[in-house]
Amino acid sequence: MKIIVIFICISFSTAIFSQKKVMKSLQTNASEINIYTKGLDNIILENSSNDFLEVILEAKSYDEQLIKIDADAKKVAIGFDFEGTETREVIFRKFITKRLQRATAIVKIPKGKKVYIFGENVDIETKSLLNDLAIYIENGIVRLHAIQANLLLKLYSGNVYATLKETNINVISKSGKILVDDVLKEKEFLKSLKSLEKQTTIISLKANIFLTTQ
Repeated sequence: MKIIVIFICISFSTAIFSQKKVMKSLQTNASEINIYTKGLDNIILENSSNDFLEVILEAKSYDEQLIKIDADAKKVAIGFDFEGTETREVIFRKFITKRLQRATAIVKIPKGKKVYIFGENVDIETKSLLNDLAIYIENGIVRLHAIQANLLLKLYSGNVYATLKETNINVISKSGKILVDDVLKEKEFLKSLKSLEKQTTIISLKANIFLTTQ
């Protein structure tokens, strides 16, 4: 009970509405961040410069958009919702694409927290994130840049780009292309050294995976 009371006391949120943008920030001792990307086209993850978890959302095709945060002492769950009248463009695009919202979220995460991302059709970019990261999506373009901690990525299809150094590597794409330092690999690429503590695992059925290790 004491942990929950302390957590509530140090937590606060703010909202800024301008040009169809909304922002919330939260200070939390929780060690786990769960992000549910339903409704998003793009999500960008980076480390915050302080102890606050910050979420910025912009959805150009809807009158209002909401960031939904549920938090307790152990974990934080972040989701997104959209309200208001759909634009004519959204109604038309329903017939040609699954990406309807024109919605992008930027999530700034304090160091030391484990991050989980769940979604279907979403593009993801991480900017040299210093957090352990697990991603579970159906399809998307995933740009991971330099991997700084443990990574688990599971997706059905899409393209993956990452720079991997000083990490064990286990990459599988059954019918996609795996290119490591511009060298084509057949279905699987493994690198394992006992001296390395970090682990990078990417598993897919159809994704094309482009890795740089040098």
